[in-house]
Amino acid sequence: MSVRVRRVYEPPEPDDGVRVLVDRLWPRGLAKDAAHIDEWPKGLTPSTELRRWYHADEGAFEEFRERYEAELTAPEAVELLERVRELAGRGTVTLLTASRQPELSHAEVLARLLAE
Repeated sequence: MSVRVRRVYEPPEPDDGVRVLVDRLWPRGLAKDAAHIDEWPKGLTPSTELRRWYHADEGAFEEFRERYEAELTAPEAVELLERVRELAGRGTVTLLTASRQPELSHAEVLARLLAE
């Protein structure tokens, strides 16, 4: 199983495999045809409240991770996570985010969960 995290603004690469946008909102300034998105499971993204809390610098990444993992226990999220896990079982999956620091984002949390 191969799951990687990249910024959606980076040009697609041949070894990206299935490209999955894991942001709730479409990335600013990015044309849909230029993004080459294969899947956009909005139900896997952090809630608006959690996203705002984290981006307001009110919490540390570890607390964000814990809260986000709790949100991922909702039935829709479980189903979507399983779908991405199945895709990763067949080949490379690239989780795409507009975050400036993908290593401190929800995409990284998803990548860790998918690798388990």
